[in-house]
Amino acid sequence: MDETKRRIDEMVKQHPVVLFMKGTRSAPRCGFSARVVSTLDEYLPEYVTFDVLSDPAMREGIKSYSSWPTIPQLYVKGEFVGGCDIVTEMAENGELDDVLGVKRAEIEPPEVFLSPGALAALAKFHEGEGEPVVRIEITPSWQYGMDFDEVKPNDVVVKGKGYTLVLSRPSAMKANGMTIDFVEGAMGGGFKIDNPNEPPKVKLLEPKELAAWLEQNKPMTLFDVRGEDERAVAKIEGAVPLDAEGQKQLRAMDRQKTIVFHCHHGMRSQRAAEMALQMGFTDVYNLAGGIDAWSRVVDDGVARY
Repeated sequence: MDETKRRIDEMVKQHPVVLFMKGTRSAPRCGFSARVVSTLDEYLPEYVTFDVLSDPAMREGIKSYSSWPTIPQLYVKGEFVGGCDIVTEMAENGELDDVLGVKRAEIEPPEVFLSPGALAALAKFHEGEGEPVVRIEITPSWQYGMDFDEVKPNDVVVKGKGYTLVLSRPSAMKANGMTIDFVEGAMGGGFKIDNPNEPPKVKLLEPKELAAWLEQNKPMTLFDVRGEDERAVAKIEGAVPLDAEGQKQLRAMDRQKTIVFHCHHGMRSQRAAEMALQMGFTDVYNLAGGIDAWSRVVDDGVARY
């Protein structure tokens, strides 16, 4: 038995449920993997996943091990169950209950709270007759989608005063206690979702909110991820350059501290903020629109470039 086959064999026999997938449970990197994760989440609070994109030998080895050409692949109690289509079909016809040894979770309609601003926005944007029906999707990586739709079979339905929300079963399991607001920001208006169930993620911080934090001396550290040449043109006072010294400071910080990142327009700082989450930080922000938005909205004395 070669080393890759030995690793796979050990993994599927050691753990009751193992999913070989692209990406991770919290961040799938293909739609098929995301669908199987959503299905398994309805049955099991815990199961093992392995990201085949992180190991080319395992990516090819698992196909040989199962004699199955595609990924994801699900194993239960050491036995190969199938890929995305098979797992989905088994969930729909009830076979997966028997394979996993547990019943599919009963889904109660979650409590979802809409602010007056969100209700006003829905009324403004709704062009159909009758009350608006809004579909809310929450992906395995906790990305959100909202759109007008209609009630479909197997939807979880939340009735509100003057509106109806519809969610898929996996989305409904993640939505209890969620609040939806509508806010105006530097980049225009949009719905803002606050979900107490989601793991830590990068939060957008509007320039005016950052200005208020600085004025109030809120405990936080603001990191500037731009290069020295850009900092020479424009800077926000008090920002710490994320150079070698700044990275050393970041690594030494308490992971519970509030940290904010900014760059020119917000893209580089988003990547830096996501890396901070991987380091274990839990209260991480990215300045919406970067220093360019700061100049436009807060301090026009800061040069634009």
